[in-house]
Amino acid sequence: MSQVQVEQILVVPTPVFHRLGHFQGFCADADRYLSEMLKPENVSYRPRPEMEKDPTFKQLIPYCIFRHRDAAGQTHLFQYVRGKGQGEGRLHSKRSIGVGGHISSDDAAPHVTTDPYREGLRRELAEEVHIDAPFAEQCVGLINDDESEVGKVHLGVVHILDVERPAVRSREVDLIESGFRPVNELLADLSGFETWSAICLRALFA
Repeated sequence: MSQVQVEQILVVPTPVFHRLGHFQGFCADADRYLSEMLKPENVSYRPRPEMEKDPTFKQLIPYCIFRHRDAAGQTHLFQYVRGKGQGEGRLHSKRSIGVGGHISSDDAAPHVTTDPYREGLRRELAEEVHIDAPFAEQCVGLINDDESEVGKVHLGVVHILDVERPAVRSREVDLIESGFRPVNELLADLSGFETWSAICLRALFA
């Protein structure tokens, strides 16, 4: 009988993160953390079902935010609601401004020409959204939330993608009610957002 292949995901030992400086919420000093955490001696690929329950490791998750500034200078962000078939069950029905997911061992395959983290970021974007406009991307910080069961085993790497036009569409049926909304509208409904999105909205856009 054939066995279903278990996804192997990139993780970093939680003590490595703590050694670099534990924080709760948002930290803008992403380069200092990532330059150390992404060293070959600090990363490994482990079974996802096990890692979802093991807080001694942190799963690195690219968390991409699409931003558009209109002609009047008003900032709009891409947002959506997580349907029941989408990813982490503990986040279903929550609004989100972040697109992304796990880095897998497939992203480190011999044919991949970029580093596994960048390849995973590229792959996740290609799987989840259509981007029909030129954009510029920058890594702006990290999210850590040890106050929730989901957050204890994940570490978010926040990227802002500035798009020339608000031309981003969902590829997945479980990313519902998606589209660009003014930042002020999103800030007025923080309680409806998943924790990482609320942290980013407060830290980057309030």
